[in-house]
Amino acid sequence: MPRILLIDDDDDFRTMMSITLQRLGYEVEEANDGNKGIALHQQREFDVVMVDLIMPEKEGMETITEMRVNRPETKIIAMSGGGRISAKDILPMARAVGANQVLAKPFSNEEMLAAFKRLGV
Repeated sequence: MPRILLIDDDDDFRTMMSITLQRLGYEVEEANDGNKGIALHQQREFDVVMVDLIMPEKEGMETITEMRVNRPETKIIAMSGGGRISAKDILPMARAVGANQVLAKPFSNEEMLAAFKRLGV
């Protein structure tokens, strides 16, 4: 069963995504900020890390950068609905720092599964 690390500060979104991913056959671990996500990433191996870009504590860009240093082979999907910076502007920046795929929130299950497929998961 593929293992997903889901990092997002929005409790409702994270819970909904976790339930959806589990129903689709994935094992999911959750973190509500980048620091906790990095700690989990250092302790365990994941097939994919899904990380929100705009979070308190440690933003997604910093999280992706640190994960790339610790485990450069990690498959990362950056997610954003925008905020201070629009999703169309911030998602390309996430690719530049190491995200393999990007998803603009809200996204469909089909879009998410297509991103997984592109990553070979």
